[in-house]
Order: sequence, then C-alpha cells, then structure tokens
Amino acid sequence: MVKLSQQNGMIYILLAATLWGTTGTSQALAPAAATPSVVGLLRLAVGGLILLAIAVIGGAFKAHPRLPIRNTLLAAICIAAYQVLFFGGVARTGVAIGTIVGIGSCPIMGGILGYFFRHERPGWAWLIATLLAVCGAGLLASSGGEIQVDLLGLILATGAGASYAAFTLFSKELFEVLDPKSGMAIVFCLGTILLIPLLILYGMRWDDFVWVLQPRGALVVAHLGLITVGIAYTLFGKGLQSVPVSTTTTLTLAEPLTAGILGITLLGEKLTPLAAAGIILIFSGIAVLSIKFPGKKEVLQAGM
Repeated sequence: MVKLSQQNGMIYILLAATLWGTTGTSQALAPAAATPSVVGLLRLAVGGLILLAIAVIGGAFKAHPRLPIRNTLLAAICIAAYQVLFFGGVARTGVAIGTIVGIGSCPIMGGILGYFFRHERPGWAWLIATLLAVCGAGLLASSGGEIQVDLLGLILATGAGASYAAFTLFSKELFEVLDPKSGMAIVFCLGTILLIPLLILYGMRWDDFVWVLQPRGALVVAHLGLITVGIAYTLFGKGLQSVPVSTTTTLTLAEPLTAGILGITLLGEKLTPLAAAGIILIFSGIAVLSIKFPGKKEVLQAGM
C-alpha cells in the first residue's frame, strides 16, 4: 500500500474541509426555488457520479479487490442519514443551534468512536484543539442566527454529528482494503440510492427540480457535485488513510471557518465580534493540531 505521512494527510483533510465550506455560499446563490433537501440529494447524486468517473479514469477498479460489504453499506447509510438528520435538525432548531450541535458534536463523537473501535488515544492536543474549534464553530453559528431550542431538533442534529463521525470511521476501515477513490464512489452512489425513497416519502416532487434547468441552478449543482464532493471527498479519502478518526473530525471544523469567511467577504455578511472570536478560536484549534506534528518524519502505513 501507499505510505502517507500524517502531516500530509492532515493537509488533504484541511483542503477538503475548505472546499466543503463553499457549500453554503453556493446554496445562497442558487435560485429561490432550491430547497435544502433537493440540493442535498443532487449534491450526493452528481458528486457520486463524478467520484465514479474519477475512480474509473484513475484505474481504481482495476485491482478488483473483494468489496467489504459491511463497511460499504454502513458508510453509505451514515452519509445518507447525515443529510436527513442535519436538514431536519436545522429545520426545527434554526440554522444557529442546528449547526452548532450538528457540526460541533461530530469531533466529539469521532473521538469516542475512534477510542472504542480503533483504540485511538487522541491525547491532550486533540482535546484542546477540539474544545477551541467547537467553541469557535458555536460562536460563528450563533453570531447571526436566531436561537431557538427544540428537543427533537437537538436530537436530530446530534444524530447528524454522530452519523458523520460514524461515516468517517467506516470509511477509514473501508479504505484499508479498498482504493479511496473507488470506495468513495461506491459509498456516495449507494447513499444516493438509499436517500431517494426517503425524500419521496418526505414529499419531494418533480417540480422541485425545475430550478436546475436555469443557468445559475445548473452552475450551482455543478459546483456542489464537482468541487464539494468530487474533488473534496477524493482529498478526504486520501487524507483519511493516515490520520486518526478523532483528528480527522476535528480538522473538518475548517468547513464552518471557510463558510464564515466567505459569508463575510462574498455575501456581505457583517463581521460581528462573536464571528471574529469564532474564527480566531477555530484557527487556534487547527493550529494546535498542526503544532502536534511539526515536521514529523514518521510515516504511517495506510490502513494501519
């Protein structure tokens, strides 16, 4: 297997999270008829096809390894469940609380899952970095949204964070025996198939997709599929091979950091003191994790 340094793996994950951070800005620029559930489905579907194309062009399927059915199915279920739970949590609690609980609970869940299922010992650096980054994400999310508390919404948002952490765990185990490019392609295509019946039951209609035919709508879908899934998850899969689950889920908090910066610079959102403090805290958390591996020369065997 290809040997990857942990430091390079962290860079890949940070790049992936930065690309994910453009999702909110892209959705904000979409036609008014675009709904979060349809956008989420199209992002998975188009992104899955792009990941499939990347895997085929890159020859990822040539090795013909035995497909780990359990981890593949569980990863697909988790990525599909994340879409439903996160959108449901945000709908009931509002963007602020839904984002804080959904994204903020992910690294905590990642640390717990990594400890119990992979015997990872995150250490003090991870704990400090996670606290800083989660607090920063909370300040960013609460700086411009209305706060409302809904018990079911909180449960859904927490479930979203747990689902994404579990997706990371199962994906890491999957990539120990499968090329990340082919693994991601299979997981996302399967996740899309699992998500379609749920959205049909939710009330999704053909009319909900008409906005995609507009030039701006098509551009938004292309960006979400190619940039935030195709390229981002290719980078994420490559980085996940050498970075622990706990560290990975903490590094993904670069996503709200990017979203916050883009909202201020491109969408004209106001930089409040809370938002500024949140940006500083997330930067600090990522810096703590980076300092933990200053020029480390040890190399981890992918899949260990």
